[in-house]
Amino acid sequence: MTELLERIDRLNKIGIALSVESDTQKLLELIMMGAKSLTHADGGSLYFFKDGTLTFEIISNDSLDLQMGGTSGNKITFPPIPLIENGAENHSNVVSHCVLTGNTINIEDAYYEDGFDFTGTRNFDRKTGYRTQSILTFPLKNHEKDIIGVLQLINARHVESGETISFSPLDQQLAESLASQAAVALTQRRLISELQVLFESFIKMIAGAIDDKSPYTGGHCRRIPVLTMMLAEAVHREDSGPLKNFKITDKDRYELETAAWLHDCGKVVTPEYVMDKSTKLETIHDRIEIIETRIEVLLRDAEISYLKSRLEYDGSKKALQDLSQEYETRCRQYRDALKAIQKANIGGEFMDDEDITQITELAARQWTDLEGQDKPLITADELKNLTIRRGTLNDKERKIINYHIVATIKMLESLPFPKDLQNVPEYAGGHHEKMDGTGYPKGLRRDEMSVQARLMAIADIYEALTASDRPYKKGKKLSECIKIMGFMKKDNHIDPDIFDIFIKNKVYLEYAEKFLDPEQIDDIDETAIPGYQVPARGPG
Repeated sequence: MTELLERIDRLNKIGIALSVESDTQKLLELIMMGAKSLTHADGGSLYFFKDGTLTFEIISNDSLDLQMGGTSGNKITFPPIPLIENGAENHSNVVSHCVLTGNTINIEDAYYEDGFDFTGTRNFDRKTGYRTQSILTFPLKNHEKDIIGVLQLINARHVESGETISFSPLDQQLAESLASQAAVALTQRRLISELQVLFESFIKMIAGAIDDKSPYTGGHCRRIPVLTMMLAEAVHREDSGPLKNFKITDKDRYELETAAWLHDCGKVVTPEYVMDKSTKLETIHDRIEIIETRIEVLLRDAEISYLKSRLEYDGSKKALQDLSQEYETRCRQYRDALKAIQKANIGGEFMDDEDITQITELAARQWTDLEGQDKPLITADELKNLTIRRGTLNDKERKIINYHIVATIKMLESLPFPKDLQNVPEYAGGHHEKMDGTGYPKGLRRDEMSVQARLMAIADIYEALTASDRPYKKGKKLSECIKIMGFMKKDNHIDPDIFDIFIKNKVYLEYAEKFLDPEQIDDIDETAIPGYQVPARGPG
């Protein structure tokens, strides 16, 4: 009775251990070692059932000091066992018979058992000097009574003498009880794994949807997770300075990478005409073509006026030359005006006051339409767009595209993330915030943000500066990007400590070598980076 209670207690402890283990390979080993311990078996094998075959997952034998599969690092080379051979059910093999019938098979001595083919077992024994005797084989059935695998135990041993004996009815009962718990644990682990794969695929599907919607941001969605994790690992490795205590576990890494994949998911609600606006006058099409047509009309009107004047002219040769000069000057002014408007339409990092004044003055010029009505060369809406100081978006469009981060936060906060992913909305939603509180959408300051959100902000800025697939700009040289970010550090827009690690550990270069065009990668003089001080080298 005492031994029975001890074995039942051992079964309970094994069951508890199975319920909390998250690593599949360790779980398999727990099942094998637990079954051997409960039944005092010398060895055993665990099989998974899939696609009509049984594959070896764990092989263990104490007498032979043999461990294969699981976390042992020793690969199992034995072929899978089919349930159907030559069109018929395979009942000659014990484990396949176990699956086909769903019954436990308890054999006292394999060498004297009829009905099964133990040729393979005898060959193994001959090669190793082992003697396979008692065999206990039972199916692993999940909560739906489906067989997911088989556990086979070899050679029960007497507790005191160590002599090989048969598996008793109690051994069989305890093993079957363990098998039930093991099947539930394996099914649970498999379901969790499948859900995780589904979740990760869903995340990447969202990035793919944004990619399909706009090729200019799809690359961004795929690159940010890589850059974010590069920078996170660099901060994790720091053993001095303000961030020396920042350490991340594998779970932390998974959470951060998930946030990086989802950081722009709100862009699914952003209109394409805003997200892909490559010039200031672009809507459905680039309206620069309309202005070009108006100037073409002005040029033709000037030519017609000039030719009429020549036909009607009866003055001196000098006056005729003046007329021609006036016509050429007017044409040149129109063409210069067109060049100025085309240049302004392209957009860029900055448009100065002189350029804006020039465009505003040109807007006051007139042209005559087909009905003889005088119209402005540049309409009020066109002028509003052409005088955008930075980039291609006007204030209204800027608000529309900035809303993507609000949409991202709303989408992510509406999801019932598990405990290990609770911080995803905060990490993903903070990459447009600035350390001085002037960012958006919440105007958070540095001390109100996690390290993860702050480093993701740096990753987002650097990727955007270096990207060569934006519709409104070319990818900048590495030195220019670092210089801009140095000024952003001085202006307290990005985290200074993370930026220093970004430079010191050359994360910018590691990323550049993976994703930038070779002509973008130029030499960086770290001593010239605004706001950055090159760390002093130690002795030697």
